[in-house]
Amino acid sequence: MKALVYDGVETLGFRDVPDPQPRDGEHLIRVEAVGICGSDMHAYLGHDVRRPAPLILGHEAAGVIVGGPRDGARVTVNPLVTCGTCAACTSGRENLCPTRQIISMQPREGAFAQFVTMPDQNLVEVPAAVSLDKAALAEPLAVSWHTVRLGLQALHPSVEPRALVIGGGAIGLAAALALRAMGTQDVTIVEPNAARRAFLQDTCDQQVVSEAEGLFPIVIDAVGYSATRATASALVQSGGVMAHVGLGEDTGGLDIRRMTLQEVTFIGTYTYTAQDFRDTAQAIFDGRLGPLNWTQTRSLSEGGSAFADLRRGAVSEPKIILTPWP
Repeated sequence: MKALVYDGVETLGFRDVPDPQPRDGEHLIRVEAVGICGSDMHAYLGHDVRRPAPLILGHEAAGVIVGGPRDGARVTVNPLVTCGTCAACTSGRENLCPTRQIISMQPREGAFAQFVTMPDQNLVEVPAAVSLDKAALAEPLAVSWHTVRLGLQALHPSVEPRALVIGGGAIGLAAALALRAMGTQDVTIVEPNAARRAFLQDTCDQQVVSEAEGLFPIVIDAVGYSATRATASALVQSGGVMAHVGLGEDTGGLDIRRMTLQEVTFIGTYTYTAQDFRDTAQAIFDGRLGPLNWTQTRSLSEGGSAFADLRRGAVSEPKIILTPWP
């Protein structure tokens, strides 16, 4: 099969690799759509030791099962593989499984390829009326769905939800969409890139600013750099919630003194539970997350140039979807 392989810092090769072989309980999936994630970009830049070269990246995938009892089923892929038996898994917090694995991270190759294998329980069937391009968005949307769910649960019931989302990429936009789907209508996105800001306003009907003012009950940092954490901890109101989902850099930025004195709740959020993923997929299927018309599509063979364009900030859309077949 053809695959896009991460070969080193800012180096991707499109070439033939061996077809994956399903293990017991797994299906072979013909990948029809796969998104480029921020974590793929971190790996591409050499910032993720969990993703050493050479490696097939990509974990935001949808496709069609090939062979077996579910042959021909259209599915979206939950890429997080867990043990199913530990305390985290049996309590519905599979994302905290101590032996969790995710495709695009060793030892599981990713979905920037024509085929990928996944366990049956990681697949959600996609209705015929929903395109696989949209179904591939279930993974990044589920990340934000999980963050928003935890943030709203932590907010004191006396506080009227009003939210600031830092970052207008896919995770930030998805957070804004999830907030509205869960009943928070007053949502502002902070996005410094003028072209992306215009796209979010004109195409996605979002309230977007270059700099935020005032205080907010909920602040979601969908970027995760020291500077964005500093902004988040300055703009969350007393007794509010700061939910952190971005993985830009490890340290710096939090105003711990202010957060302590003002009783700010800080929540770090990672991926999603299996139920979050299923709930997000259903929200896509029934239209609660909007038209999802904020992607651009390129061939997997053009993946190298897609990463380069993202690297230099030349892409207005929050998400690029790659298609592995001509």
